[in-house]
Amino acid sequence: MTNIHNRKYLEERRKSLRNNSTSAEVTLWKSLQRQQLKGRKFRRQHSITNYIVDFYCPAERLILELDGGYHLDFAQANYDNERTKALEALGFKVIRFENKLVFEDLKGVLEEICKHFKD
Repeated sequence: MTNIHNRKYLEERRKSLRNNSTSAEVTLWKSLQRQQLKGRKFRRQHSITNYIVDFYCPAERLILELDGGYHLDFAQANYDNERTKALEALGFKVIRFENKLVFEDLKGVLEEICKHFKD
C-alpha cells in the first residue's frame, strides 16, 4: 500500500487510471458525470486515504467499484474484501458491480446506485 503522504504518487496514479479507463468505467461515467444521476456529483478515480476508488459521491459518502475478471482471482478478491472493510470502517458505503453488468443492465446498475441515496 502506498504511504498516504505520497500525494504526488497518488495524483500520478489517478491521472493514469483516468487516462486508461476500462470500457465499463467509461460507460458508467457517461451516466454519472455532470450530476446526471439525481443531481449527485461523482468523482472518478478519487483518493481516500491510500486507496483510489473508481467513483465517489461525496454527498452520499458512496463509493462505486467496477470489477473485471481479475477480481475473481483469490488473492485479488481477498484484497478487495479487506479494502472494502477498511473503507466502510471510515464511514463509506461501498457498492461493487461486475463490469459485464454495466453493459448488460446499465439501467439496473443506476437504479441500484440510487437505492443508496438518502432521499
